[in-house]
Amino acid sequence: MPGKSVPMITKEELAAQCNGHCLVTVENRKVYDVTSFLEEHPGGGDIITEYNGKDITEILKDPLSHIHSLVAYEMLDEMYFVAILATDEEAKKLLTDENRESFTLDKDAHDELYVTTDFNRDYEHNKFIDLNKPLLLQVLFAKYDKEFYLAQVHKPRHYGKGSAPIFGNFLEPISKTPWFLIPMLWIPADCYVISLALQGSHAITVLCLYMLGLFIWTLLEYCMHRFLFHIEYYLPDHPLAFTVHFLLHGVHHYLPMDRLRLVMPPTLLVALTTPFYYLAHTVFFYNYYHAMAVFAGAFMGYVMYDCCHYFLHHVNLPQFMKDMKKAHLDHHYKNYDLAYGVTSKFWDVIFGTAMSDEVDSRLLNTK
Repeated sequence: MPGKSVPMITKEELAAQCNGHCLVTVENRKVYDVTSFLEEHPGGGDIITEYNGKDITEILKDPLSHIHSLVAYEMLDEMYFVAILATDEEAKKLLTDENRESFTLDKDAHDELYVTTDFNRDYEHNKFIDLNKPLLLQVLFAKYDKEFYLAQVHKPRHYGKGSAPIFGNFLEPISKTPWFLIPMLWIPADCYVISLALQGSHAITVLCLYMLGLFIWTLLEYCMHRFLFHIEYYLPDHPLAFTVHFLLHGVHHYLPMDRLRLVMPPTLLVALTTPFYYLAHTVFFYNYYHAMAVFAGAFMGYVMYDCCHYFLHHVNLPQFMKDMKKAHLDHHYKNYDLAYGVTSKFWDVIFGTAMSDEVDSRLLNTK
């Protein structure tokens, strides 16, 4: 909990301040102003606003919704803790105290009481990365070992003001990609590949091979996430290896709610896609058009994956997708060794890496 003192307020004052702000309590005692977190909440802001002025103790522990890890509680205390809610007995005493200043959220009072992201405190406490500076060079010249790096990079932080600088120079723009660029750029390209396949194959054949490609993608998605992006156990204990890991996937676990780093930058995608393009033509060497149809299906699987990944982090999804959202958030906030599937749980079930509903998964409580 922040060392900064906070006021004690009454229930009536809490209710009055919920007009224009979103305040919640834990254990009917700690008051948090989570207004600025609504857009970054992985479950969507609407879920939080339903509890405006209410206690969230039980929903934080609800297995049907999402059992929040210790990181969530730490983040509440460090970033959003603004007051203590008085008991009825305490409120009687407060209301008779003429010297007590009432709790307000006007500009001056809000600036004094609101606890924003404290980058300096995070760095001083963890000795990992200073969020005030470009990130990548700090990892490259790090002095810590592999165990410390993995523990810290998988402890989520929330930057709170856009995207943290990775390079801090002219390379910065290529590391950022808005999600809508993915369908805008790659769906027309996929349609072009389909048109090539249709030039030499019957439409039904193309459709069947296209669906086969989609299915193959689900396995590729699982394998890449598990064995490429999460290569932690085979990662050399060297800063250069940490840097590659951080750039490829570690930064996403470190800053999971960065809106501009949730989908694959086009330049990186071209590099990763090229080997799979040639693999498709190697496996289906007997027919160029069949290879193109399968590749088109797998490529569309990637487009769906990237969009789905963004939605899992930033959109309040319909009920039929709630399980996938919960599993993916558990992957980030509980146990990064499970729930590798993003668009499907199929391969997690097949290979025994599905997330358990029990609370024995790895809690990211590294100090």
